Amino acid sequence: MGEATSTCPQPARLVMTQSCLTLRPATLADIGAVMAIERSPDYERYVARSDEEEHRAMLGSATHAYRVGVGESGAVEAFAVLRGLGDPHLNLYLKRIAVARPGQGVGAAFLSLVLDEAFGPMGAERFHLDCFADNLRAQRAYAKLGFTRDGVLRKAYRQADGTRTDLVMMAILKAEWEERSSPVVI
Repeated sequence: MGEATSTCPQPARLVMTQSCLTLRPATLADIGAVMAIERSPDYERYVARSDEEEHRAMLGSATHAYRVGVGESGAVEAFAVLRGLGDPHLNLYLKRIAVARPGQGVGAAFLSLVLDEAFGPMGAERFHLDCFADNLRAQRAYAKLGFTRDGVLRKAYRQADGTRTDLVMMAILKAEWEERSSPVVI
């Protein structure tokens, strides 16, 4: 495979907005809010959890980017952890995403902002994720944003109780996102 000529940098202090949500890089001060969201009882089955030390390490890593969605009140309403900054093939991986109040459209708005940054300033060509095969709600939400199903990793994740579950791989390409995001001219 040929080498790509650029990498995925982590823009400093980028702030993007959509309706009542502002996307910004997370800081150490946001770790408490991130941990509270990922520990929501609604997410016990589907969202992995990290302790404060793990969050600090990932937040300080050159290969990770933390983004938070801040509401009008200033509270953190959503977070995303991206991995793959500096990837020579310009792939970004969504390691984790969650919102404080699911089912209110915040997740789609937040992920749209994350994708705008990923395919814009971060320079990604491909954005991918995996989710539990039985998490149909998440798969539908990703599909509505243009993600396609790339395959299944069979029994790839060991849960806390020791059982194994399949992971569905999904991705969206920069060209697909730009096509969805561009206005239609009639």
